[in-house]
Amino acid sequence: MREYAVVLLTAALVTFLTTPVVRMVAIRARMMAAPRERDVHVIPTPRGGGVAMYLGVAAAILVATRLPALQRTFDDSQTIAVLVAGGLICLLGVLDDRWGLDALTKLTGQIAAAGVMVLLGVQLAFLFLPVADIGTISLGPDIGVPLTILLTVAAVNALNFIDGLDGLAAGVSAIAALAFFAYSYHLGVVGYDDVASAPALITAVLAGACIGFLPHNFSPARIFMGDSGSMLVGLMLSAGAVTATGGVDPQSFDSAASLLPLTLPLLVPIAILFIPFVDLLMAVIRRTRKGQSPFSPDKMHLHHRLLSIGHSHRRAVLVMYFWAALLSFGAVGLSITGGQAELLVAIAVLLVVGVVVVLSPRARRAAREARAAELAAQRERSRAEHPTARAVRARPQAGARPGSEQRPAGAGQVLR
Repeated sequence: MREYAVVLLTAALVTFLTTPVVRMVAIRARMMAAPRERDVHVIPTPRGGGVAMYLGVAAAILVATRLPALQRTFDDSQTIAVLVAGGLICLLGVLDDRWGLDALTKLTGQIAAAGVMVLLGVQLAFLFLPVADIGTISLGPDIGVPLTILLTVAAVNALNFIDGLDGLAAGVSAIAALAFFAYSYHLGVVGYDDVASAPALITAVLAGACIGFLPHNFSPARIFMGDSGSMLVGLMLSAGAVTATGGVDPQSFDSAASLLPLTLPLLVPIAILFIPFVDLLMAVIRRTRKGQSPFSPDKMHLHHRLLSIGHSHRRAVLVMYFWAALLSFGAVGLSITGGQAELLVAIAVLLVVGVVVVLSPRARRAAREARAAELAAQRERSRAEHPTARAVRARPQAGARPGSEQRPAGAGQVLR
């Protein structure tokens, strides 16, 4: 654990120190994000923070090669595969941050980077299906390779979609990476994997890079991670999920008699990446129903909906952090404890708290509107019941000449 702490802090420190340098280079290279109608920032902000994050990742992996226990993680090629593929997809993101690539070019590059990662050793080996007594399926290259590429491309685009508020993608990614690390480390502690494993190293390094970048990116952001960062984070999270859950046979668990521990290797990555994937799925459905491209931008993402409810920028980000942490660490906690009743009750209570927090601005706004309508109605009744108003309504019209119009109280003289 001390060595994991060393590599996490190395990634955080290198990322934190190199981000201002990358920011200056981005400004000179005109890698600027100009405000658009769907954006929430109001001034041009440099992009390309993913370069600093990749430098932090590379430095941490280099340090890991010199540490006694973590040297064992390089016995296979998974960590190097993530480093190489991460460099390729970060370069693709830099090109997009600078010149703005079209959707098809970016998708092709994402598939290529995911393919390189798979060819170098990161591949989904097992898939457990807890239905119809199917059990664990051993995936060969014909299924494992395209499925791993599909999951990686989906994760890359899911993280890219939620990168819409200052600090949102970096914070959610840090939470997801820490949850994956806890799950991977637990597998090693209980004997289903080596404690010094590739998934634990990958996720610890990624968490450090996100934490180091967050002080520069939290509202008000001085630099955005851009596609170079969001795609790098998505690829590394996908690699962490594949290596942590796809290489362990769930039916080898001691608690195989229970359905929950068997399904957790499948549910943990889904829960950890639930928010990005739900946002991605909703965006695809929403845009397809309108006859638009799934990659066409709009202002209906989850974070935009929180802003429309009435949350402030920072509050919306913190709400997303809360849900990401609840789902991620709730799933990991269930996998570690085997689904104890106390933990289930705690998760249920936090779910209720989360719903109340999300809806509280709308409830407050509805209460304010109802109170304002009530006060307006009271004022109208007070005016109608005022003695002067009653006298005006009851005033005899004897002084009016035949054919003349009765002038309303307070109205101007009618000119004929």
